[in-house]
Amino acid sequence: MRRSEAVVAFMLSLAVVAPVVRSSAQGGTKRLLGIEDYYRIKTIGGVTLSPDGQTVTFTVSMRNEENNGNTTESWMVPWDGSAPARRVTADTGSIGASGRGGRGGRGGDGASAMRSSDGQWLFAIRDVAPPVRQLAADTPFEKRHAERFKGIQFDWLDYQRDGGQYPLPNVADPYVSPPQEIFVAPSVGRGATGGAERQLTKMGLRPSGAQWSNDGTRILFTGDSLYRSEKSYGRSEAFLVTVADGKITRLTPDARQDYRGARYSPDGRWILLTRQLTTDHVIAKKLNYGGATDLVVIPAAGGAERNLTETWDYLPSNPQWSPDGKSIYFTGGVGGTVHLFHVSPEGGAVQAMTAGERRIADLSMDRAMQRIAYTVATFDAPSEIWSATIDGKNERQLTRVHDDFTAGIALARAERQQFKSADGTAVEGWLLLPAGYRAGGTTLPLIVNSHGGPHSAIQYGFNFKNQYFAANGYAVLEVNFRSSTGYGEKFLWGTWGAWGTKDGQDVMAGVDHVIAKYGLDRKRVASIGHSYGGFMTNWLITQYPDRFAAAASGAGIVNWMSDYGNADIARTKETEFFGKPWEAQAREVMIKQSPLTYAGRAKTPTLFINGEIDRRVPFSENEQLYVALKKNGVEAKMIQYADQPHGISGHWNNVHRMLNERGWFDKYMKSAQVVP
Repeated sequence: MRRSEAVVAFMLSLAVVAPVVRSSAQGGTKRLLGIEDYYRIKTIGGVTLSPDGQTVTFTVSMRNEENNGNTTESWMVPWDGSAPARRVTADTGSIGASGRGGRGGRGGDGASAMRSSDGQWLFAIRDVAPPVRQLAADTPFEKRHAERFKGIQFDWLDYQRDGGQYPLPNVADPYVSPPQEIFVAPSVGRGATGGAERQLTKMGLRPSGAQWSNDGTRILFTGDSLYRSEKSYGRSEAFLVTVADGKITRLTPDARQDYRGARYSPDGRWILLTRQLTTDHVIAKKLNYGGATDLVVIPAAGGAERNLTETWDYLPSNPQWSPDGKSIYFTGGVGGTVHLFHVSPEGGAVQAMTAGERRIADLSMDRAMQRIAYTVATFDAPSEIWSATIDGKNERQLTRVHDDFTAGIALARAERQQFKSADGTAVEGWLLLPAGYRAGGTTLPLIVNSHGGPHSAIQYGFNFKNQYFAANGYAVLEVNFRSSTGYGEKFLWGTWGAWGTKDGQDVMAGVDHVIAKYGLDRKRVASIGHSYGGFMTNWLITQYPDRFAAAASGAGIVNWMSDYGNADIARTKETEFFGKPWEAQAREVMIKQSPLTYAGRAKTPTLFINGEIDRRVPFSENEQLYVALKKNGVEAKMIQYADQPHGISGHWNNVHRMLNERGWFDKYMKSAQVVP
């Protein structure tokens, strides 16, 4: 869209909802959010509570339009809020965003030398070189032609990962990814005289998370014995090795489970782990669920494991032992919220420490685990830092980084929605209403924005794009459809074998609910989303072709058959679609659940958005539906961002994308060209 067209469209959109006029703290009036405000949003990160619980340090990052990067400052504030936050250092440097990530892969994390608590021993983890490999020498003729070759070649299965090097190195090759072993040596100092190093393990793994037992006689670690198998999705297990004789004990009893994050309790009696069914087991048994994620403890001396979250029907994350070993603290999402919880290692009910319609993030605790600091996220304003005692009491807001921003802008408000889907399942969502909206006034157009995953969720948090749409006269609906986290296992696995069907019904039930409740314009509804949200958009416009006036599909799958071999996550099809495309059951599911199968139904003008080097959902996916729409005379447009992987990033890209998405919606939702 040319700048002149953008200005006209912006002015037209302001006529839909009158600007709100309210008194601000400075006695002025508030204006509507503009696209330029994107560069005024700051990001709080690195929240760290000092060990003594007195001070919270954090960073504040600001977006830089000139170089497409960020400028970061360091700040600090007293935990009790007795003084305002103050800047400590300013980082005037700024790095432009490229959107590329590091390479993925399996294996250990390595470790520097770690001293035992009694000071007698040191251990380290390092590579063990495989035997020298003798390669046949090329003839001069062969060497010349090898040097002339322009391209890539590989012969291993795990050759790609979105955002990473292409092709990936062959981690199954010991010459590329050598095994690692644990080495120990007597320490020097603290009464120890030192001595020769010796190799303690000979397992051919890549140990990770290694730590000493309290008495310094054993080392706890995890490892994946299948990491050399290119056909395996891996299985992490926990082990103990005795320093005196190198005896290995496998602690984790269930070969069907993947165990991660092993850590000793403070008294050394228990070992805490996070457990979930392995992907290989789900595939082999053709299960119709992915299994629970649970916290378990195993006696360090050996014995049966105890499931601490068996009756807690959510996903625990970031578990930590309390200093006295009597509690395990962790965070978890319930609906759109995220809060702090605790449970006893002896068993019993999980108890919530914090509460409220919000998302707790960046949680940090003091050494005694009596005080906490964290960010609080809501839909209506950017996050700020708060503090409280470990039980969630004595809560206070510590920072006001965004006060200047919120004081001058009338932001949209979010209203929680609860409704029933086609089969009676209870579903939750949120509707963002433009500032100044009043029931019975102007009939608003609606944008439904679907999340990615699919096993993720809309959680409380400020979303600039949604606020930008709302500021331009759109109501914005987000739905936690089936397969979303935060609603229990039955809901989480409710789309198994039929991605799009029940979750699509959930979205449409939400659309119908808010249209009826708020009197929104049924003829002016649009769908938008990225990744699984892009697939959902592609699915909706082919399943409900008369319901959408416009759509914007970001990195959306349209053909599960082609996606299986072109994407870096074949496991999602092998699990939730029951196999591979050359297997009858899986092939039937893939074809049935592919939007391309129903492309002949589509009528909705659709904008397709992709990253050039996306290996999670390759450009060729949306390209297929783009061609189909064009062949059938349906308006379509493609935008491809250069050098971008699946998660299209960079401030310039983000702003360009929002302008084009909004321009597309304005074209088909704020003119006579709407669904009849």
